[in-house]
Amino acid sequence: MKLFDVYPLFDINIVRGKGCHVWDDKGQEYLDLYGGHAVISIGHTHPHYVEAISKQVAALGFYSNSVINKLQQEVADRLGAMCGYDDYQLFLINSGAEANENALKLASFHNGRTRVVSFAKAFHGRTSLAVEVTNNPKIIAPVNDNGHVVYLPLNDTEAMKAELAKGDVCAVIIEGIQGVGGIQMPTTEFMQAIRTECDKYGTVFIVDEIQSGYGRSGKFFAHQYHGIRPDMITMAKGIGNGFPMGGVLISPKFKPVYGQLGTTFGGNHLACAAAIAVLDVMKEEHLVENAAKVGAHLLEELKNFKGIKEVRGKGLMIGLEFEEPVKELRSKLLFEQKVFTGVSGTSVIRLLPPLCLSMDEADDFLNRLHCILK
Repeated sequence: MKLFDVYPLFDINIVRGKGCHVWDDKGQEYLDLYGGHAVISIGHTHPHYVEAISKQVAALGFYSNSVINKLQQEVADRLGAMCGYDDYQLFLINSGAEANENALKLASFHNGRTRVVSFAKAFHGRTSLAVEVTNNPKIIAPVNDNGHVVYLPLNDTEAMKAELAKGDVCAVIIEGIQGVGGIQMPTTEFMQAIRTECDKYGTVFIVDEIQSGYGRSGKFFAHQYHGIRPDMITMAKGIGNGFPMGGVLISPKFKPVYGQLGTTFGGNHLACAAAIAVLDVMKEEHLVENAAKVGAHLLEELKNFKGIKEVRGKGLMIGLEFEEPVKELRSKLLFEQKVFTGVSGTSVIRLLPPLCLSMDEADDFLNRLHCILK
Protein backbone atom coordinates (compact mmCIF):
# COMPACT_ATOMS: atom_id res chain seq x y z
CA MET A 1 0.00 0.00 0.00
CA LYS A 2 1.28 3.47 -0.90
CA LEU A 3 1.11 6.42 1.45
CA PHE A 4 -1.17 9.23 0.34
CA ASP A 5 1.20 11.85 -1.06
CA VAL A 6 0.61 14.97 1.07
CA TYR A 7 4.01 16.64 1.58
CA PRO A 8 7.11 17.02 -0.61
CA LEU A 9 9.76 15.18 1.42
CA PHE A 10 13.46 15.73 1.90
CA ASP A 11 15.37 12.51 1.29
CA ILE A 12 16.39 12.23 4.95
CA ASN A 13 15.24 9.63 7.47
CA ILE A 14 15.59 11.04 11.00
CA VAL A 15 15.97 8.25 13.55
CA ARG A 16 17.43 9.84 16.70
CA GLY A 17 17.44 13.14 18.57
CA LYS A 18 18.96 14.82 21.60
CA GLY A 19 18.43 18.40 22.72
CA CYS A 20 18.59 20.61 19.64
CA HIS A 21 20.21 17.97 17.42
CA VAL A 22 18.90 15.08 15.32
CA TRP A 23 20.60 12.26 13.40
CA ASP A 24 19.60 10.41 10.24
CA ASP A 25 19.90 6.70 9.53
CA LYS A 26 23.36 7.26 8.03
CA GLY A 27 24.67 8.82 11.25
CA GLN A 28 24.69 12.41 9.95
CA GLU A 29 24.02 15.03 12.64
CA TYR A 30 21.83 18.09 12.06
CA LEU A 31 21.19 21.25 14.09
CA ASP A 32 17.41 21.37 14.55
CA LEU A 33 16.14 24.94 14.35
CA TYR A 34 12.62 23.86 13.40
CA GLY A 35 11.67 21.58 16.29
CA GLY A 36 9.33 19.52 14.14
CA HIS A 37 7.30 22.66 13.35
CA ALA A 38 7.51 24.27 16.83
CA VAL A 39 6.50 21.03 18.54
CA ILE A 40 9.75 20.18 20.35
CA SER A 41 9.71 22.60 23.27
CA ILE A 42 12.10 21.09 25.85
CA GLY A 43 14.43 19.34 23.38
CA HIS A 44 14.52 15.87 21.91
CA THR A 45 14.56 12.88 24.31
CA HIS A 46 14.90 14.87 27.51
CA PRO A 47 15.62 12.28 30.26
CA HIS A 48 12.85 13.48 32.59
CA TYR A 49 10.33 13.41 29.73
CA VAL A 50 11.37 9.91 28.64
CA GLU A 51 11.16 8.64 32.22
CA ALA A 52 7.71 10.19 32.82
CA ILE A 53 6.15 8.66 29.70
CA SER A 54 7.81 5.29 30.30
CA LYS A 55 6.50 5.11 33.87
CA GLN A 56 3.00 6.10 32.80
CA VAL A 57 2.70 3.62 29.92
CA ALA A 58 3.89 0.86 32.25
CA ALA A 59 1.05 1.73 34.67
CA LEU A 60 -1.84 2.78 32.39
CA GLY A 61 -1.68 4.11 28.86
CA PHE A 62 -5.31 5.03 28.35
CA TYR A 63 -8.79 4.98 29.78
CA SER A 64 -11.85 6.93 28.73
CA ASN A 65 -12.99 10.35 29.91
CA SER A 66 -15.99 8.75 31.60
CA VAL A 67 -13.91 8.33 34.78
CA ILE A 68 -11.70 10.61 36.89
CA ASN A 69 -8.20 11.17 35.58
CA LYS A 70 -6.31 13.08 38.27
CA LEU A 71 -3.46 13.76 35.85
CA GLN A 72 -5.74 16.16 33.97
CA GLN A 73 -6.23 18.28 37.07
CA GLU A 74 -2.48 18.23 37.71
CA VAL A 75 -1.89 19.56 34.20
CA ALA A 76 -4.49 22.29 34.79
CA ASP A 77 -3.01 23.30 38.15
CA ARG A 78 0.57 23.46 36.91
CA LEU A 79 -0.32 25.18 33.65
CA GLY A 80 -2.45 27.77 35.43
CA ALA A 81 0.36 28.58 37.85
CA MET A 82 2.96 28.93 35.10
CA CYS A 83 0.97 30.93 32.56
CA GLY A 84 -0.96 33.22 34.93
CA TYR A 85 -4.43 31.96 34.04
CA ASP A 86 -5.20 29.85 37.10
CA ASP A 87 -8.78 31.22 37.19
CA TYR A 88 -9.52 29.88 33.68
CA GLN A 89 -10.87 26.44 32.75
CA LEU A 90 -8.96 23.90 30.66
CA PHE A 91 -10.37 21.64 27.95
CA LEU A 92 -7.86 19.07 26.70
CA ILE A 93 -7.94 17.67 23.19
CA ASN A 94 -5.43 16.31 20.67
CA SER A 95 -4.33 19.03 18.24
CA GLY A 96 -4.28 22.71 17.39
CA ALA A 97 -7.01 22.43 14.77
CA GLU A 98 -9.26 20.76 17.37
CA ALA A 99 -8.48 23.52 19.84
CA ASN A 100 -9.58 26.23 17.42
CA GLU A 101 -12.56 24.18 16.27
CA ASN A 102 -13.84 23.80 19.83
CA ALA A 103 -13.10 27.42 20.78
CA LEU A 104 -15.16 28.70 17.84
CA LYS A 105 -17.94 26.23 18.60
CA LEU A 106 -18.04 27.30 22.25
CA ALA A 107 -18.09 30.96 21.22
CA SER A 108 -21.12 30.31 19.01
CA PHE A 109 -22.90 28.43 21.79
CA HIS A 110 -22.18 31.39 24.06
CA ASN A 111 -23.67 34.22 22.00
CA GLY A 112 -25.68 32.38 19.35
CA ARG A 113 -23.94 34.13 16.44
CA THR A 114 -22.29 32.67 13.33
CA ARG A 115 -19.97 35.31 11.82
CA VAL A 116 -16.24 35.29 12.59
CA VAL A 117 -13.49 37.86 11.98
CA SER A 118 -10.10 36.50 10.98
CA PHE A 119 -7.10 38.18 9.37
CA ALA A 120 -5.03 38.19 6.20
CA LYS A 121 -2.37 35.43 6.15
CA ALA A 122 -3.99 33.68 9.14
CA PHE A 123 -3.52 29.95 9.64
CA HIS A 124 -5.66 28.15 12.23
CA GLY A 125 -5.78 24.52 11.08
CA ARG A 126 -7.30 22.15 8.54
CA THR A 127 -10.54 20.92 10.11
CA SER A 128 -13.95 22.38 9.23
CA LEU A 129 -14.19 25.70 11.11
CA ALA A 130 -10.43 25.98 11.64
CA VAL A 131 -9.73 25.89 7.92
CA GLU A 132 -12.58 28.30 7.21
CA VAL A 133 -10.87 30.95 9.36
CA THR A 134 -7.55 30.21 7.62
CA ASN A 135 -6.78 32.75 4.90
CA ASN A 136 -5.67 30.29 2.20
CA PRO A 137 -8.25 29.45 -0.50
CA LYS A 138 -6.09 26.54 -1.72
CA ILE A 139 -6.86 24.46 1.38
CA ILE A 140 -10.51 25.46 1.93
CA ALA A 141 -12.67 22.81 0.29
CA PRO A 142 -16.12 23.77 -1.04
CA VAL A 143 -17.76 21.94 1.87
CA ASN A 144 -15.85 24.21 4.29
CA ASP A 145 -16.58 27.49 2.52
CA ASN A 146 -19.81 28.46 4.29
CA GLY A 147 -19.53 32.24 4.30
CA HIS A 148 -19.05 32.55 8.06
CA VAL A 149 -15.75 34.42 7.90
CA VAL A 150 -14.51 37.85 6.90
CA TYR A 151 -10.75 38.40 6.61
CA LEU A 152 -9.44 41.83 7.58
CA PRO A 153 -5.96 43.31 7.20
CA LEU A 154 -3.77 42.64 10.24
CA ASN A 155 -3.35 45.73 12.46
CA ASP A 156 -6.10 47.69 10.66
CA THR A 157 -7.90 48.97 13.75
CA GLU A 158 -10.53 50.97 11.89
CA ALA A 159 -11.56 48.05 9.69
CA MET A 160 -11.86 45.83 12.75
CA LYS A 161 -13.96 48.40 14.63
CA ALA A 162 -16.29 48.85 11.67
CA GLU A 163 -16.87 45.10 11.34
CA LEU A 164 -17.59 44.54 15.03
CA ALA A 165 -19.89 47.57 15.13
CA LYS A 166 -22.34 45.59 12.98
CA GLY A 167 -23.15 43.77 16.23
CA ASP A 168 -23.44 40.27 14.80
CA VAL A 169 -19.86 38.97 15.03
CA CYS A 170 -19.57 35.78 17.06
CA ALA A 171 -15.78 35.82 17.54
CA VAL A 172 -12.51 37.40 16.57
CA ILE A 173 -9.68 34.89 16.21
CA ILE A 174 -6.07 35.99 15.86
CA GLU A 175 -2.65 34.40 16.27
CA GLY A 176 -0.36 35.69 19.01
CA ILE A 177 2.24 35.88 16.22
CA GLN A 178 1.37 34.69 12.74
CA GLY A 179 3.55 31.69 11.93
CA VAL A 180 2.58 30.31 8.53
CA GLY A 181 1.85 33.89 7.48
CA GLY A 182 5.54 34.81 7.77
CA ILE A 183 6.07 35.78 11.44
CA GLN A 184 3.73 38.77 11.24
CA MET A 185 3.28 40.66 14.50
CA PRO A 186 0.03 42.17 15.80
CA THR A 187 0.65 45.50 17.49
CA THR A 188 -0.18 46.25 21.09
CA GLU A 189 -2.58 49.00 19.98
CA PHE A 190 -4.42 46.54 17.74
CA MET A 191 -4.70 43.76 20.32
CA GLN A 192 -5.94 46.17 22.96
CA ALA A 193 -8.46 47.62 20.52
CA ILE A 194 -9.81 44.13 19.76
CA ARG A 195 -10.27 43.52 23.48
CA THR A 196 -12.16 46.80 23.90
CA GLU A 197 -14.43 46.27 20.89
CA CYS A 198 -15.20 42.65 21.80
CA ASP A 199 -16.29 43.78 25.25
CA LYS A 200 -18.45 46.51 23.72
CA TYR A 201 -20.35 44.22 21.33
CA GLY A 202 -20.45 40.89 23.16
CA THR A 203 -17.98 39.30 20.73
CA VAL A 204 -15.73 36.47 21.91
CA PHE A 205 -11.98 37.17 21.68
CA ILE A 206 -9.91 34.06 20.83
CA VAL A 207 -6.12 34.13 20.65
CA ASP A 208 -4.47 31.23 18.83
CA GLU A 209 -1.20 30.53 20.66
CA ILE A 210 -0.68 27.11 19.05
CA GLN A 211 2.64 28.08 17.50
CA SER A 212 3.48 31.26 19.44
CA GLY A 213 2.62 29.96 22.92
CA TYR A 214 4.19 27.76 25.55
CA GLY A 215 7.18 30.04 26.06
CA ARG A 216 8.25 30.32 22.45
CA SER A 217 7.97 34.12 22.29
CA GLY A 218 9.90 34.72 25.51
CA LYS A 219 6.68 35.03 27.49
CA PHE A 220 4.42 32.08 28.20
CA PHE A 221 1.95 33.44 25.62
CA ALA A 222 2.81 36.01 22.96
CA HIS A 223 -0.32 38.07 23.70
CA GLN A 224 1.08 38.78 27.18
CA TYR A 225 3.35 41.38 25.59
CA HIS A 226 0.18 43.44 25.03
CA GLY A 227 -1.40 43.45 28.49
CA ILE A 228 -4.66 41.80 27.42
CA ARG A 229 -6.64 38.74 28.56
CA PRO A 230 -8.54 36.90 25.80
CA ASP A 231 -11.77 35.03 26.39
CA MET A 232 -10.15 31.85 25.10
CA ILE A 233 -6.58 30.80 24.35
CA THR A 234 -5.88 27.83 22.08
CA MET A 235 -2.73 25.74 22.50
CA ALA A 236 -1.01 22.66 21.07
CA LYS A 237 2.42 21.88 19.55
CA GLY A 238 4.83 22.47 22.47
CA ILE A 239 2.43 21.15 25.14
CA GLY A 240 3.50 17.52 24.72
CA ASN A 241 6.99 17.90 23.19
CA GLY A 242 5.94 15.53 20.41
CA PHE A 243 3.10 13.67 22.07
CA PRO A 244 -0.13 14.81 20.33
CA MET A 245 -2.03 17.19 22.58
CA GLY A 246 -4.04 20.39 22.41
CA GLY A 247 -5.97 22.55 24.79
CA VAL A 248 -8.28 25.51 25.20
CA LEU A 249 -8.02 27.90 28.14
CA ILE A 250 -11.55 29.18 28.74
CA SER A 251 -12.59 32.29 30.67
CA PRO A 252 -14.70 31.78 33.82
CA LYS A 253 -17.60 33.54 32.10
CA PHE A 254 -18.21 30.42 29.99
CA LYS A 255 -20.27 27.82 31.86
CA PRO A 256 -19.93 24.19 30.75
CA VAL A 257 -22.99 22.39 29.43
CA TYR A 258 -22.73 18.61 29.30
CA GLY A 259 -22.76 17.32 25.75
CA GLN A 260 -21.62 20.49 23.97
CA LEU A 261 -17.95 19.48 23.85
CA GLY A 262 -16.34 16.07 24.05
CA THR A 263 -13.30 13.99 23.14
CA THR A 264 -12.23 10.36 23.09
CA PHE A 265 -8.45 10.69 23.33
CA GLY A 266 -8.09 14.24 24.67
CA GLY A 267 -6.26 14.48 28.00
CA ASN A 268 -5.45 10.78 28.06
CA HIS A 269 -3.03 9.45 30.67
CA LEU A 270 0.02 9.36 28.40
CA ALA A 271 -0.64 12.85 27.03
CA CYS A 272 -0.98 14.25 30.55
CA ALA A 273 2.23 12.55 31.69
CA ALA A 274 4.01 14.17 28.75
CA ALA A 275 2.48 17.59 29.49
CA ILE A 276 3.43 17.46 33.17
CA ALA A 277 7.00 16.52 32.29
CA VAL A 278 7.19 19.43 29.83
CA LEU A 279 6.02 21.90 32.48
CA ASP A 280 8.51 20.43 34.98
CA VAL A 281 11.42 20.96 32.60
CA MET A 282 10.27 24.41 31.47
CA LYS A 283 10.16 25.56 35.09
CA GLU A 284 13.34 23.87 36.34
CA GLU A 285 15.47 24.88 33.34
CA HIS A 286 13.94 28.37 32.93
CA LEU A 287 13.17 27.75 29.27
CA VAL A 288 10.81 30.71 28.82
CA GLU A 289 13.57 33.02 30.02
CA ASN A 290 16.08 31.18 27.82
CA ALA A 291 13.85 31.67 24.77
CA ALA A 292 13.74 35.40 25.50
CA LYS A 293 17.51 35.68 26.00
CA VAL A 294 18.75 33.53 23.13
CA GLY A 295 16.02 34.84 20.83
CA ALA A 296 17.01 38.46 21.51
CA HIS A 297 20.62 37.57 20.69
CA LEU A 298 19.63 35.94 17.39
CA LEU A 299 17.33 38.81 16.42
CA GLU A 300 20.04 41.38 17.09
CA GLU A 301 22.77 39.49 15.23
CA LEU A 302 20.61 38.57 12.24
CA LYS A 303 19.79 42.24 11.61
CA ASN A 304 23.45 42.72 10.68
CA PHE A 305 23.44 40.04 7.97
CA LYS A 306 23.60 41.33 4.42
CA GLY A 307 20.99 39.91 2.10
CA ILE A 308 18.20 39.69 4.67
CA LYS A 309 15.43 42.16 3.87
CA GLU A 310 13.76 42.06 7.31
CA VAL A 311 14.04 40.15 10.58
CA ARG A 312 10.83 39.68 12.58
CA GLY A 313 9.76 37.83 15.68
CA LYS A 314 9.96 37.44 19.43
CA GLY A 315 11.98 34.95 21.43
CA LEU A 316 12.61 31.76 19.46
CA MET A 317 9.96 32.45 16.84
CA ILE A 318 11.89 34.25 14.13
CA GLY A 319 11.27 35.02 10.47
CA LEU A 320 13.99 36.04 8.01
CA GLU A 321 12.51 37.68 4.93
CA PHE A 322 14.58 37.76 1.75
CA GLU A 323 14.08 39.63 -1.52
CA GLU A 324 14.08 36.36 -3.47
CA PRO A 325 12.54 32.90 -2.96
CA VAL A 326 14.25 30.93 -0.19
CA LYS A 327 13.75 27.38 -1.48
CA GLU A 328 17.36 27.06 -2.60
CA LEU A 329 18.69 28.75 0.55
CA ARG A 330 16.74 26.37 2.79
CA SER A 331 18.08 23.39 0.84
CA LYS A 332 21.65 24.69 1.12
CA LEU A 333 21.25 25.16 4.86
CA LEU A 334 19.97 21.61 5.17
CA PHE A 335 22.27 19.73 2.84
CA GLU A 336 25.45 21.83 3.00
CA GLN A 337 25.35 23.17 6.56
CA LYS A 338 23.16 20.43 8.13
CA VAL A 339 20.59 22.81 9.63
CA PHE A 340 16.83 22.22 9.68
CA THR A 341 14.73 25.36 9.24
CA GLY A 342 11.19 26.03 8.04
CA VAL A 343 9.74 28.43 5.50
CA SER A 344 6.71 30.72 5.29
CA GLY A 345 5.45 31.35 1.79
CA THR A 346 8.21 31.76 -0.76
CA SER A 347 10.50 34.35 0.79
CA VAL A 348 10.69 33.75 4.58
CA ILE A 349 12.95 31.35 6.47
CA ARG A 350 11.24 30.41 9.72
CA LEU A 351 13.18 29.48 12.89
CA LEU A 352 11.30 27.53 15.59
CA PRO A 353 14.01 25.72 17.57
CA PRO A 354 13.55 23.92 20.89
CA LEU A 355 13.43 26.39 23.76
CA CYS A 356 16.61 24.90 25.22
CA LEU A 357 18.71 26.32 22.35
CA SER A 358 21.97 27.56 23.86
CA MET A 359 23.95 30.68 22.99
CA ASP A 360 26.70 28.48 21.55
CA GLU A 361 24.20 26.67 19.33
CA ALA A 362 22.72 29.99 18.24
CA ASP A 363 26.18 31.27 17.32
CA ASP A 364 26.89 28.01 15.51
CA PHE A 365 23.82 28.62 13.35
CA LEU A 366 24.86 32.23 12.68
CA ASN A 367 28.24 30.98 11.46
CA ARG A 368 26.66 28.35 9.22
CA LEU A 369 24.22 30.89 7.76
CA HIS A 370 27.08 33.32 7.15
CA CYS A 371 28.96 30.65 5.20
CA ILE A 372 26.07 30.49 2.71
CA LEU A 373 25.12 34.17 2.52
CA LYS A 374 28.67 35.40 1.99
